Amino acid sequence: MDKKVAELINDQINKELYSAYLYLDFANYYGSVGLDGFANWYKIQAQEERDHAMLFFQYLENNGEKITLEAIAKPDKVLDSHMAPLEAGLEHEKYVTSLINNIYEAAHEVKDFRTMQLLDWFVKEQGEEEKNASDMITKMELFGSDAKGLYMLNSELGARVYSAPSLTL
Repeated sequence: MDKKVAELINDQINKELYSAYLYLDFANYYGSVGLDGFANWYKIQAQEERDHAMLFFQYLENNGEKITLEAIAKPDKVLDSHMAPLEAGLEHEKYVTSLINNIYEAAHEVKDFRTMQLLDWFVKEQGEEEKNASDMITKMELFGSDAKGLYMLNSELGARVYSAPSLTL
């Protein structure tokens, strides 16, 4: 495996674990203000991010690469409104998309087709992640200022259940 590609994937493991921390922070915020459905949604999102990290971990391991785990940074987003985590979430997903694209570009440069195939799943997943984040903002803009609307949205998000990623290595 190309050294640069392996390093980028190794770094992505840390970034995915940070994403899990960030979403747990969002869940904590929402739990503290009584929006348990939003908290549930972000707890599940954190599980997904941990799974993404483990997929990259397994991929490097399967390819005989040494994995180096780094410290995970403390989330630093200011969560001062119900909309703040949603906006920060969309911003973060766009950032993660850029990271996946950078790995893909590096793999393409060295004709690492196996890694590109792995990353195809993540490219699709990031499209879904950005859409989900954007849709949540739209719903909050539409219904969040109305108590009954917020209650219904919170109930909808509370019904989300965890599904393991469809990618297998």
